[in-house]
Amino acid sequence: MATSKAKAEIGRKAPNFSLEASSGEQVKLSDYIGKKVIVYFYPKDATTACTQEACDFRDAYEALAGHGAVVLGISPDPIKSHQRFIEKQELPFLLLSDPEHKVCELYGVWQLKKLYGREYMGIVRSTFLIDEKGKLIAEWRNLKVKGHVQKVLETLQG
Repeated sequence: MATSKAKAEIGRKAPNFSLEASSGEQVKLSDYIGKKVIVYFYPKDATTACTQEACDFRDAYEALAGHGAVVLGISPDPIKSHQRFIEKQELPFLLLSDPEHKVCELYGVWQLKKLYGREYMGIVRSTFLIDEKGKLIAEWRNLKVKGHVQKVLETLQG
């Protein structure tokens, strides 16, 4: 898996990456130069909040695409899990698998989390908006699902 060493920072070129996609192909961020890219990191396929977030992106997909944006979801789940999730929820975008958390670490979303007093490493739900030239122009870190996709759409609308 190819990744760049730069960390994600607003106003700078977004770290490039290459991950296996739900389509079975290797997908590179640099494949999308000339389009806006929404990269969203989520903890796990088919869980309540992650399903809601994916369905919110699905429901807003035409509006997002109307502003020239492509949606890519990233989690540590394997490709087979992504494929089942896409099929069940009828998602019109690719999900990428990052089982070794390399891209998650590049974007600073693989962090220590706490749940019911237990500490563990996991994905902090976050979304990044990258412009047509590959520059990171907006980010939402540690976000709440409700209303989030609408905020992304409003940012795209300017």
